[in-house]
Amino acid sequence: MGRRRLLWQLYPSYLIITGIALAAVTWYISGALRNFHSEQTALDLKARARLIENQVMDRLWPNETPSVDALVKKLGADSATRITVVRPDGTVLGDSQEDPARMENHADRPEIMAALQGEVGKSTRYSHTVQQEMMYVAVPMTVKEGIAAVVRTAIPVTAMDRTMNEIYGHLARGGLLIAFSAAVLSLIVSRRISRPLEEMERGARRFARGELGRRLPITGSEEIAALADALNQMAAQLDERLRLVVRERNEREAMLGSMVEGVLAVDTAERIIRLNRAAARLIGVPAGEVQGRSIQEVVRKVDLQRFVRQILQEEGPVEGDLVMRGNEGERFLQAHGTRLRGDQGQQIGALIVLNDVTRLRRLENLRSEFVANVSHELKTPVTAIKGAAETLLAGALEDPKGAERFIGIVAKQADRLGAIIDDLLALSRIEQEAGLEGVALEEGNLRPVLEGAIQTCAMAAGEKDIRINLFCDPELRAGINAPLLEQAVVNLLTNAVKYSDKGGIIVVDASLHAERVMIKVQDFGCGIDPQHLPRLFERFYRVDRARSRALGGTGLGLSIVKHIVQSHGGEVVVNSTPGKGSVFTIILPAP
Repeated sequence: MGRRRLLWQLYPSYLIITGIALAAVTWYISGALRNFHSEQTALDLKARARLIENQVMDRLWPNETPSVDALVKKLGADSATRITVVRPDGTVLGDSQEDPARMENHADRPEIMAALQGEVGKSTRYSHTVQQEMMYVAVPMTVKEGIAAVVRTAIPVTAMDRTMNEIYGHLARGGLLIAFSAAVLSLIVSRRISRPLEEMERGARRFARGELGRRLPITGSEEIAALADALNQMAAQLDERLRLVVRERNEREAMLGSMVEGVLAVDTAERIIRLNRAAARLIGVPAGEVQGRSIQEVVRKVDLQRFVRQILQEEGPVEGDLVMRGNEGERFLQAHGTRLRGDQGQQIGALIVLNDVTRLRRLENLRSEFVANVSHELKTPVTAIKGAAETLLAGALEDPKGAERFIGIVAKQADRLGAIIDDLLALSRIEQEAGLEGVALEEGNLRPVLEGAIQTCAMAAGEKDIRINLFCDPELRAGINAPLLEQAVVNLLTNAVKYSDKGGIIVVDASLHAERVMIKVQDFGCGIDPQHLPRLFERFYRVDRARSRALGGTGLGLSIVKHIVQSHGGEVVVNSTPGKGSVFTIILPAP
């Protein structure tokens, strides 16, 4: 059953109460008026009987019955009243509407019997004589000897009914007017009571929707005003607390979103409660679409699932290493997990913090490879020097020609060893300057730098009859560190000379393209297979180790070029076609 509004509970109640009250009052007033009118009519009939009593008494002595009947008929016609004179024995002496001779004895009439007892008799009954309801009042006429006769007056009850009907009509019209007025007043009162409550109900709904800025008007009775004030205070407190909660949530979201570490929380059923953007990125899932879903459904990584179950089962903190494989390759994560507990200390889930250690692992691998490569590269000349020295000590010094050859080997390998050490020191110095303070750059012309690099390599190029052509606008400028950039170009030219055929050409072209300065070093030598290009700038990486060593390379030249260019805020790329040559391009930001 639906609930009704307060207005439609109060208003009908008021109408019912008003109707009952009007009905009761009308019933009571109607009865009282009818009794009052009846009493007044009886008094009026009694007064009429007293008025004609003396006139009738004069005609009773001597016996003048005909004159009594004539008097009664005259008085009855004048007063519109039925008048009857009855002897004590019940004989009718006169009647205003009938012939007394034809009327029956009235000694048994109630009002006559009362009057014969010396009282004023009153009765209302149907008269067979006049064929209608009548009210009778009988008054005794007393003399010294006793009651001489009884005078009875009567009027039809229909006259009383007409009078009462008129009164009832007035009462009905007055009652309707009162009922209408009461209905209007009841509606006003009901609305006055229900309207503040409805306003508070609407206000409470606004508060429930979070619209806490608008307050309720404090009107109406003391109780309703107190309720509105209490609701306003509640809204103010809720607004303050919600603002605090939102502020804390935003701060928490900001902290979680700004963390580099990934944070993942799951409940005891291994459903995801929360994860920040870093965790979503590390495990490869969309951050806003996985809350409430099972970890097995979202992350198809057995290691992570096993790690979550381990946290939920063990008491203390858990640590582990995870390997996540995705489109970007392998990602190494260091995971720290602990149980997540509620306010009462009960376990509600698990909390996992993920740290991306991929770069550290790669750096460790690079360091290991670097140490191995350095050891290998240093071991080769050291072994050659040691072998030559042992040969000399074993007696080769006695042979001048053999001694000279072995001493030449020692000198050559010592130079090679020195070149490796110099390149390592140069690479270390460049990395330190770029990492700590940054390389000092100044805007300058590129052509003098390129000319200096070409001049440095001119002797080696001349030995192979190689021509180096330079194309560079004298006004072309860039933000550079001239000595370092010259060293990078020298390294590229050195490689180009080494891998070019005798009588070949090397082209150095510097130009401005799309707000970037491009320095190209192009040779037409043997070229490089595509499989070697991604690793070409790694330390000690060689396409052809035997040929590189034969040509005197250390394996660090291109790595040095890469670090110099990166310190300038640029990049270096290579394009090569086997058998047709290679193009190394240094790309620098325009000034």
